[in-house]
Parts: sequence; structure tokens; C-alpha cells
Amino acid sequence: MQELSHSPQIYDGNEDILRTEIKNHFLSGFDRFESLHQNLVNEEAYYQQPEPLRHPIIFYLGHTAVFFANKLKVAKIINQAIDDNIESMMAIGVDEMSWDDLNQNNYQWPKVAEVYAYRQKVKHLVLDLIDRLPLVTPIGWQDPFWIILMGIEHERIHLETSSVLFRQLDVKYLQPHPDWSVSFDPSDHTAEPLKNPLIHLDATTITQNKGANHYGWDNEYGELTTNVEAFKASQFLVSNAEYLTFIDDGGYQDSQWWCEEGSAWLEYTKATHPHFWRLKDNQWQYRSLLEWHDMPWSLPVDVNYLEAKAFCHWLSARSSQPIRLPSEAEWYALLQHAQIPSDQSPQASQANLHLAHGASAVAINRFLFGKSQFGDVIGNVWQWTETAIDALPGFQVHPAYDDFSVPTFDGRHNLIKGGSWISSGNEALPESRYAFRRHFFQHAGFRYVESEQTITQHFNTYETDELISQYLEFHYGKEYFAVPNFPKACVDTIMTHVEPKQFDRVLDLGCAVGRSSFELARFANHVDAVDFSTRFIRNAINLIKHGEVKYLIPKEGDITEAKQFQLSTLNLEGRIENIHFSQGDACNLKDKYKDYDLVFAGNLIDRLYQPAAFIKDIKTRIKSGGYLALTSPYTWLEEFTNKENWLGGYKKNGENVETLEHLKSLLAPDFAPVHHQDIPFVIRETARKHQHTLAQFSLWKKVSTI
Repeated sequence: MQELSHSPQIYDGNEDILRTEIKNHFLSGFDRFESLHQNLVNEEAYYQQPEPLRHPIIFYLGHTAVFFANKLKVAKIINQAIDDNIESMMAIGVDEMSWDDLNQNNYQWPKVAEVYAYRQKVKHLVLDLIDRLPLVTPIGWQDPFWIILMGIEHERIHLETSSVLFRQLDVKYLQPHPDWSVSFDPSDHTAEPLKNPLIHLDATTITQNKGANHYGWDNEYGELTTNVEAFKASQFLVSNAEYLTFIDDGGYQDSQWWCEEGSAWLEYTKATHPHFWRLKDNQWQYRSLLEWHDMPWSLPVDVNYLEAKAFCHWLSARSSQPIRLPSEAEWYALLQHAQIPSDQSPQASQANLHLAHGASAVAINRFLFGKSQFGDVIGNVWQWTETAIDALPGFQVHPAYDDFSVPTFDGRHNLIKGGSWISSGNEALPESRYAFRRHFFQHAGFRYVESEQTITQHFNTYETDELISQYLEFHYGKEYFAVPNFPKACVDTIMTHVEPKQFDRVLDLGCAVGRSSFELARFANHVDAVDFSTRFIRNAINLIKHGEVKYLIPKEGDITEAKQFQLSTLNLEGRIENIHFSQGDACNLKDKYKDYDLVFAGNLIDRLYQPAAFIKDIKTRIKSGGYLALTSPYTWLEEFTNKENWLGGYKKNGENVETLEHLKSLLAPDFAPVHHQDIPFVIRETARKHQHTLAQFSLWKKVSTI
């Protein structure tokens, strides 16, 4: 079997050589993907759905070619469809939310010959583009060739995921093929587990920072440094034989070994053994890509994360040691220990990758790494980790594929590392970061570690609520049309007109997602930040906890743009310990909110149901000599405030009643006006629609004790 090509070095300065490498890389994956389908016995097989949570096989045959066409259109490299029907039907795959979220959509799938004909059109198009598109090295995100590489690597992902579907397909639809034969010894049937000692690794520091020599997906970029404590790792991946001891001990029937999610999955599936095992005539058999075999016990077991975690719980109890799956950083420590460069794919002789050794896993002790002779640090089967994928600090979404990574940053997709026997291109690079739902089946197994270090991970997922995202952009995003950030401008205006320039206690009412609170903390020993919406407050609290927030804002229609910011880049992290965020009703504040040197109510009063009662009450909560700062565009609406409670914006006895004058009467004689002015603000609704508003700022000083 011919080995799949390696990912080309995109920093190669020789244009002709690089074009040839990219062309070979494209053809290697494109043709091998079609070759996989030659294992199907007839056209009926193409329309089978071996996994109810995925589309039929025919979909993926078309999807990888459609991806090229659609991304080339998005990047404006081509300007028209090749086949509208196929490109609309075969554009979107399935990322199921759970194991029981069945795909019940009905499709009129095209004929097999039509899909192959479409693929040939795409093939010729891509080859032509590789020949004639301008090529400048290094190839960057915005370059046309990055889109070509994106399509190539996407097809290699689906070569692997489609091979899993083939492995799940009834063998009656499959025929053995010499280019897809297994690489293990079918006579290896001994069930005696290979001893799997735990080997010590010293404490180390791991820095993830992808090099620029190869194509990468957006989630690989950024930088993260992790201190890894000393730990022990199993020398080998868990073999079928070692996993059998868990099964024989009733592991699938004993709920104590399974996490809550695992127990629910077990209850739903009624699984009693790994998915690619079966009992026939009271003998265990193993499913390879195309057929069933007597169990090759020395091969790594294929399981999902939930099964791997249950095994670790069981082994931990049996050994009285803290056994668990490794974290992503610990896997990199293993890579470092084995002296494998994180930005290089190994040669075919060094690991079971690139289909270089046949279409299957091999014995767990065949490929050994480093002085400690760890088996399969990379290759053979993917290795589940305890780490759920999240963005690295500095992450940016690639504009041509904005939904590749962000939907997986949800705490439900765990990273797999190391690659499998069919992994190639970007997948075979150790620095790659692929993640799947925890019940998902892949060519994936695991090794275990012994460590007292607890894996803690926050899931700082993207805020998708449109209103909250709008406020996050308003408070922390870019400035639009040269209008300064509104919460910061309000605090700056306050500090221009108050004495002294430092406060003991401040109350920020209607703080929303908190920018004004962070700005006020620069000048206060304590800031109470209160908002009626717990959804707003949650984001502010997460910002203190994690130092960053991620959100999606509308661009146009259903198209969104991923944004993120850090307190550090805004220079707001210095006094966060002084802020206490809480939920509260401005018209019914608790007694503890009192004795303030400053109360700031930003764009609040015209959203209160009893604004006059609020003014009467808030006066009592401010110290003598303290200040009250109000802003509002005075957009009085009966949606929020009954008209009889408006402070302005109406006529009384035929005369206009304006809010500022009414405020003067409500605050006198205890508060004297200090300053008022208009402060503009802009709220972004979409990329091309913004609200431009003027809020009136008014500052008042308490001149006597009430």
C-alpha cells in the first residue's frame, strides 16, 4: 500500500517545488478517498447509514469535493457554482449533540455516478488553480493557496471519519481489497496481556505555540504555557487483552466506574463491550475496516472517552493509585520525553501513520519511542485525553471556516492526540488539535497516567445570546466611527469633575456586563456592581474568573463573527479584587447597599418602572459630600415605565417637561448640580447597522445629610 503524502512545508521558498508538493498532496488524499469507496460491493452500499448520527456514505463522497467549491467561492477565488443541487445538499455535515439525537432529515441523494462526475469537475478545477494561482511563500491565512490547503486537509479528515463508517457498516456491503488489507498478524490470538508498567516522567513546562511551517486549523494557533507536575504514564496503549480484564470483572455492568454522562450513554446503548468487538460461538472477534477476525489481543483497544474513563476509574480502585487519562499538556510532556519534535510528522518507519503499514492498527509494542521505549507516543490509534478542547490564548477564527472550531468550545468535545494508522497531513502533526464528542467512535484508544495532579479546566465558551453579545461588544469591543467607548467615557467624565480623585465605596447600578465597574475600580477601594439581569452579571463574573470573554456577534443574517477580549489587553485587571458583582433591582435595593461616595447609574432611569422612587431612595444611600452620576438618552417607553411615572418627555399643563429639570426638582435641595453634557455612544447591531445615540450625562453632589 502506498503511503499517504506528508503535509508540505508551506515556507518552502521554491515556487515550482512547492506547487508540485501541493499538487501531490491534493492528489494523494483525493484519490485515496475515492479508493476507499472501491471497497463497497454495489451502489446500494453508498446509501447505507451505518451510524444513525451521521449521513449516509454517499453524502461524504460528495461533501469533500463540495467543500472545495464552497470555500473557493467564499474566498472569491471562483465566482459561480459547479452544481447548485449537489453543493446545497452536501454542504453541511452532522455534529450530533448527543448519542440519541438521531438525524431524521429526508434527502433525495444524487446518483453515485453523478457524485463521481462532480468530483472529477472539482478535481480538474483544483489542479488548474494549483497551476495558475499566484503563489507567495510563506503561504498565509489570506492567500488563495491557504484555501486549497484547507480543502486538502478537510478531505483527509473525512478519509479517516469515513473509514470509521466503513468499519461500522455491515460486512455484506464490503469486499476485501489488497490496498486496504490489515497490517496485524491474524495469528496473534493470545489473550495474555502484555505487561504495561508505569514509567516516571519528571515535572516540566509545556508551551503550545504552533510553528508556521505547515498548514494548521485555527484552534492550533495561539500560545498556552502549562506547568506539568511529575507523573507516571503507562508504557503502552491499553491493549484488547488488558481491556478484557475490565470486561471480565463486570466493568460494563458496574455503575460505580462510570461518570454521569457515561452511565447515561450506557443506559441508552446497552453496551456490554467495545463497539468493534463481538462474541461469536463464545469467542471474541474484532472488526477491522472491512471484516471480522479472531481477536488480535495485542492490538490497542478502540473505545470512546466514556469507556476509557470508566476503565481508569476501575483500575484506580484495583491498584489503589490515582489513575486517570492524561491531559493534553501531559501528552505533550510524553512527546517531549520521547524527543519527538512537536512540529514534525515522523517518517513512515517510525510510527503507524499515513497508511504506511496497512489499513489497521498493529501490536502496541511494535513502534517504540525514546529511552523509556514508550509504545505509540504517536500513531496506531488516537489517544483520548482528559482535556476538553478550548481556544488557546490569542485564538482567532479563520474567516473562510468560521464554524470549524468555535462550536466545539463547549466542554463536550475532548481532545484526541497522536493520530491513527490512517492519519495523514495535518492530522499526523503532533501539534494538531482534534476533538470529538465523548461518545464518538474513532480509531481511538488510550493510555493512562498515575498522578495526584487534578485536571481542572474552565469552559469559557462563546456567548451566543445576541443581546448579551451586543452589550459585550458595546462595553469591550472596538470603537466605531471614532466614538469613544461609552462606559469608559462616562467614568472619565466623572473623574474630571469630582474631588477627591479616590473613593472608598462606589455603587455601579445597571452595570450590565461590567466595563464601567472595571473602570471605576481604578479609583475605588470597593465597587458594588449591580444589574437586574443575571445573564449580564454572569459574563462579568466570568470575566473576573477567567480574564477573558468570547462571544459571537451578527455579521449579516445568520452569519456571525467570533470576538474575544482579555482584561489584560484593556489594562483592566489591576484592581478586580475590589469589585463585587451581584443581581439586584434598582427600585428595591437591599439595605446593605449604602454609605457610598459615588453612585453611577448608566442609561438606567428610563428603563425603571418607578424612576422617581429610585431617585428618592438612592439619595439616602450616598454620603454627605458624595456624588450621583446619571446617564440616559431619555428614551421613555411604556414598555418599561408607565407613562404616569415618566420623569420627562411629556407635556404638563401644556408645557414641555424635560427630564433634566425634573431631576433637579427631585434631587433638590439635598443635591446640587455639578456638570452635565451629552456623551455619544454607538451600538453595533450588524456589520453594517449601528445605533448612534446621545446620552445626557449629569453629575450631582450631596450637600447635606438627609
